[in-house]
Amino acid sequence: MKSPKDPVDHSRTTRPHAGESMTDTKNMPGLIVIGVALVCFVGALAAFATSHHDTGLAFASMAAAGLVIGMLWLVVEHRRVRGIEERWYAEHPDVHRQRPSS
Repeated sequence: MKSPKDPVDHSRTTRPHAGESMTDTKNMPGLIVIGVALVCFVGALAAFATSHHDTGLAFASMAAAGLVIGMLWLVVEHRRVRGIEERWYAEHPDVHRQRPSS
């Protein structure tokens, strides 16, 4: 069974990381930043299409920075969840280890 601090579902699924982004909301800021980066990317495309190159470069740089920051956030949070999972398995050595889906 999972605890409020453990986003991994150990007992009810064979895919312990399925739905991780829904149960663990600590990665929501990363998803929001990636969404804003996508909006900036569309803005950059529109600016380049209308020959506003300075604005397009500004939007493109914001989109690139947002994408990198958002992806780093997701990687750090996923590593945190994997660490929690490893600790749980260390505390429960008799449980069959499920293969992670990610």
